[in-house]
Amino acid sequence: MVKGYFSLFLHHHLPFVKHPEYSYFHEEHWLFEAISETYVPLLKTFYSLVEEGINFRVTLSLTPPLCEMLRDSLLHRKFEEYLNRTVELTEKEIERTKGNPTFNKLARFYNERFKSIRDFYFRLGGDLLRAYSQLESAGYLEIATCGATHGLLSALQGVEEAVRTQIKVAVKNYRKHFGKKPKGIWLPECGYYPGVEKFLKEFGIEFFLLDSHGLLYGKPFPEFGVYSPIYTPFGRVALARDPESSKQVWSSKEGYPGDPWYRDFYRDVGFDLPLEYVKPYINPDGSRTYTGIKYYRVTGEVDLGAKEPYDREKALERAKVHADHFHFCRDKQSEYLKDVLGREPLIVAPFDAELFGHWWFEGPEFLYNLFKDFETYGVVKPVLLREYLEVYPENPETQPAVSSWGDRGYFDVWVNGKNDWIYYHLTGMAKTLNRLKSEVERTPENTRLLNQMLRELLLAQSSDWPFLITTQTASAYAKRRLREHINNFSLLLKMVETGRTDYRKLKEMEEKNSIFQELNFWEDWG
Repeated sequence: MVKGYFSLFLHHHLPFVKHPEYSYFHEEHWLFEAISETYVPLLKTFYSLVEEGINFRVTLSLTPPLCEMLRDSLLHRKFEEYLNRTVELTEKEIERTKGNPTFNKLARFYNERFKSIRDFYFRLGGDLLRAYSQLESAGYLEIATCGATHGLLSALQGVEEAVRTQIKVAVKNYRKHFGKKPKGIWLPECGYYPGVEKFLKEFGIEFFLLDSHGLLYGKPFPEFGVYSPIYTPFGRVALARDPESSKQVWSSKEGYPGDPWYRDFYRDVGFDLPLEYVKPYINPDGSRTYTGIKYYRVTGEVDLGAKEPYDREKALERAKVHADHFHFCRDKQSEYLKDVLGREPLIVAPFDAELFGHWWFEGPEFLYNLFKDFETYGVVKPVLLREYLEVYPENPETQPAVSSWGDRGYFDVWVNGKNDWIYYHLTGMAKTLNRLKSEVERTPENTRLLNQMLRELLLAQSSDWPFLITTQTASAYAKRRLREHINNFSLLLKMVETGRTDYRKLKEMEEKNSIFQELNFWEDWG
């Protein structure tokens, strides 16, 4: 007997980072790490579940910048070079650790793992999007979109055309990659303001996700709290995060990833071993970085130097224990909520996909065991939204509250004293495009310039840049990217207004900031 329904929502996103002017660029490794540590391990997990006849369900977002990077030929080539270098390092590590059985076993584990990832990637022809699409066609996944460049829509609403373009371009890009329109969207940073749904409705998007307080502070208070979908005044469906299930996984203090037997993220051979030895596998300037080869476990609240060696078998045992515990908690939670609500609840658990594999190395194995538990016991059923709506088409109507996820839940991470200067430029650039659309003649040359101006604005709107500035992680790179896009926009504006095009500079921008080749300024702006 089904007591409740479970919806796992995994947000796959990275900012668009491409540097053809360099053979090696550190920030491009964000993508390479995500592919090898999260996307491929998750896909392998999904394929294993299919082969074993496990009827799993996952809703996931694939943001337009990520889709563009996953199908970029230059980044494909650089990723293959990254994999080959990493496999080479694991082979050196097998030789180096011969005298230490514990570390030699781990070196062999990493060698086999990275070769397996490489083989799987090549078997897919390097086309991860096609693999996701095939799983969706088989009924296991629902692929949602996001804002075109993950722009925080609430902070862009001063120029309505900017918000509309983020949605319009995202839908157009989704059609390019998947051959159809998306039905769902992960609002960037779960940032919501009343009225944004009119753009979702215009472009056929049916549902979106909120953090818990987005519904709990809604008016009127939704009858079932966060445990059912709601319909907004615009007829869109909103889902909200269940805080209990999220905390068990996400919390740095109480969540499963902090278990002492799991692999430690921060202790990496890129920092541990002599510089001359690891130099071919870290940044060319000699600055150390992560290689993905990590020999130690969390251990506990101890210094990095006091970490104990990683035990893969023990870690996998813990992943099974934690999956069983999570399932038990959802069973009891559903049982209680069903009794209180008078119907089976929908428990929504949204996470950044990179939690599973990148930050929490054993995360994919946790999900594998969890879906097997769902199948075995049958008391909590994983579903996609459309499946739940088939059971319960009638749901409360509520006006959600202004909200976001992240620290404090009201955009503080993305709009604060460290980064508020960004929006002065974004607003001015958007107003400039409004003016040019009505004033500029539609010649092929102007169209080319305006297309690139729109790309530069969209890339500058990415919420990743203010996030990185706030958290002081890659802050210098974020500021550099913002300055680059703002400056490029200004140079292009001058070319449009003077009629003197610097074709060398324009081509350089087009090759580097090459996102959205399908873009047409006249159709897509506003």
